[in-house]
Amino acid sequence: MPYTIEGNTGTWEVVCGLEVHAQVTSNAKLFSGAATAFGAAPNTQVSPVDAGMPGMLPVVNGFCIEQAVRTGLGLKAKINKLSVFERKNYFYPDLPNGYQISQYQHPIVGKGKLTIDLPDGSTKDIGITRLHLEMDAGKSLHESHADASLIDLNRSGVALMEIVSEPDIRSPEEAMLYMKKLRSILRYLGTCDGNMEEGSLRCDANVSVRRVGDRTFGTRCEIKNVNSMRFVGRAIEYEARRQIEILESGGEIVQETRLFDSAKGETRSMRSKEEAHDYRYFPDPDLLPIELDDAFIERIAQDLPELPDEKKARFIEEYGLPAYDAGVLVAEAATARYFEEVAKGRDAKQAANWVINELFGLLAKAGKEIEESPVSASSLGKLLDLLKTDVISGRIAKDVFAIMFETGGDPEAIVEERGLKQVTDTSAIEAIVEQLIADNPNQVATVQKNPKVAGWFTGQVMKATGGKANPGIVNQIVAKKLGLG
Repeated sequence: MPYTIEGNTGTWEVVCGLEVHAQVTSNAKLFSGAATAFGAAPNTQVSPVDAGMPGMLPVVNGFCIEQAVRTGLGLKAKINKLSVFERKNYFYPDLPNGYQISQYQHPIVGKGKLTIDLPDGSTKDIGITRLHLEMDAGKSLHESHADASLIDLNRSGVALMEIVSEPDIRSPEEAMLYMKKLRSILRYLGTCDGNMEEGSLRCDANVSVRRVGDRTFGTRCEIKNVNSMRFVGRAIEYEARRQIEILESGGEIVQETRLFDSAKGETRSMRSKEEAHDYRYFPDPDLLPIELDDAFIERIAQDLPELPDEKKARFIEEYGLPAYDAGVLVAEAATARYFEEVAKGRDAKQAANWVINELFGLLAKAGKEIEESPVSASSLGKLLDLLKTDVISGRIAKDVFAIMFETGGDPEAIVEERGLKQVTDTSAIEAIVEQLIADNPNQVATVQKNPKVAGWFTGQVMKATGGKANPGIVNQIVAKKLGLG
C-alpha cells in the first residue's frame, strides 16, 4: 500500500528528494595536496589554498575526478565529457575564500537511477538528477569557549560528491532504503566510506506534501545535514506532518531551510531558502573546464566491481537463495565475500542461515562489524563440515560457534578438547531408551494412545547425552522400541 498521512481534511502524500553529500575517498583534497585523514588535530591538514591565502591557485586532483566518474557509472548515469567548476558565493566564518568551488550548470555526472528493494519484495527506481563535485567548508567549533567560536579548516577543500535525486521518494521508509542502497553502492565502488558518524555521508532532505491524486508539487522545505539513516526517516515524517497541519489550518508553506533536532524529534527554521541566483554562480577563472574522452571513461567502466544488484541476482541464480537472503548478504561487500567463502562447496542455504542468523546475532550483541568477526569464514566453513558429517549435532554446533566467537578458536579443536563429538553408538543409545521406557510406563501408555508425543523420549535421550546424541538415530530407535513403525 502507498504511504499516506491522514489529516483532518483528507489524505496526503509525501514528496521527497534527497541531496546526499558523500566525501570522496582520496588521500588529498580536491584542489590541494593537504591530507584528508579523519580525527587529526585542528588546522593541521590545511594548505594555503584551503586557507584562502591571496594568490594561491587551486589544482584539480585527478583522482577525485576518477572517483566521481566511477560513482556515476555505478549509478548507471550519464557521464558528461565536459564539466565546469564554478564559484558559489556566500559567507560562512569557516569558508575563508568567501565562495565554494562547486559545479552548477555543467556537472560531471548527469541523469541516472538507483533501485531500492521494498519490504513487499518489489523494487522501485529512484531517479538521479545529477552528481557534481565540490569542495567542503571548514567547521565551526562552539563547545570550547562560552563566548567565542573557533574555526577548524581541516575539512576545508575536502572533495565532496553531491548526489541529487529526483523527487521520486514517497515515504520516510523509501528515503532510508535509498540512503542505505546508495551507501552500499559507494562502499562497493570504494568512492566513499559512507561513515555518517564521521560526517563523510550527510543528507539534505527536500520535503513537500500534496493531496492524494494531485500531480502538482507543493512548496518544499529543505532539512539540512541529517547524519543518520534513522534521523532521515524521522525528519521527513515530522516535516510532512508539520506542513499538513499548516495547510489544513489555512496557512501557506514558506520555502525555507530547516534543521532537524534529533533530541526533540522536530525540525526548526534555519533561514529562508536561497535560490541559485543568490549565490552568483560563475565559472571559476582559475580552473579550466574538465574534458573527458571515451577512453578515460571506458577504462574506469572496465574496472568496476560487481555491484549489489548484479551480485544479488547472481546469488539467487547461482546459490538458489531466496531474494530476501540474497539482499541481506549483498548489502555490504565484506558480508558478500564472507558468505561466498563459507558457501564454497557447501550447502549455500545453510551457509546463508548461519551467517544471517547466528553470526549477525553475535556481531550485533558485540557491537562489531563483520570485518571484526572473531570467527573467520574458513572457521565457520569447518564448523558446517563437522555438522554435515555428523561429528556434532545442530545443538552442539551452536554451542561450539558461541565458543569460537568468544575465543577465536578452531572448531575441530574445541570439539575434541571438550568431548563434544556426537554419540552415534546405537547400542549406547538403545540402552538409554530402554531404561527410559522401563522407568516411565505412564509415558509409554500415553505414546501408545498418541504417537505424536514420542518426542518426549527423544528429548530425554538428548538431555541424558548432553545434546551429543544423533537426533536422527535417536528418533529411529525410540520409534522401534515403542513399536511405532
